[in-house]
Amino acid sequence: MIVIYTSPGCAGCRKLKQWLKEHDISYIEKNIFKVLLNEAEIRHFLIRSENGTDDIISKRSKILTEQDIDIDSMSVDELIAFIRNNPSVLKRPIIVNENTFQVGYDSEEIDALMPKDLGKIALKYCNSSCPNWEGCGKVRQEENMAWDGICCSTDKTE
Repeated sequence: MIVIYTSPGCAGCRKLKQWLKEHDISYIEKNIFKVLLNEAEIRHFLIRSENGTDDIISKRSKILTEQDIDIDSMSVDELIAFIRNNPSVLKRPIIVNENTFQVGYDSEEIDALMPKDLGKIALKYCNSSCPNWEGCGKVRQEENMAWDGICCSTDKTE
């Protein structure tokens, strides 16, 4: 299950929700200003972040700039408490599932959220006899895009 952490007025959050809706992918939405993030969630963000706080915290956040707060000097527990009390410092949207952790809406990386089974189905039926070939299959083939490392072509076998 996909969990998205959003906020009102966030353009990337709106784009993400629209993309999920268009692809009929269910998700749980948590508005970071309405639902208090728990310690485990924040710790999970920090663990999955490749670049530590840089991936999830906006250094241009109003509270950080106005109060000259140095989050790099905080202990992990202090940082978690700070984020819980000041969720506006988080970049948004944050997208989490069992395999994916993504911060921000990136139209080129969003396909990572596509369920694996859907990719297998697309490979199985992605050929010139498909009524949607011109709109999707052919484009993927022409751009040499791959689902799970297997390039889409018309002669796929199971």
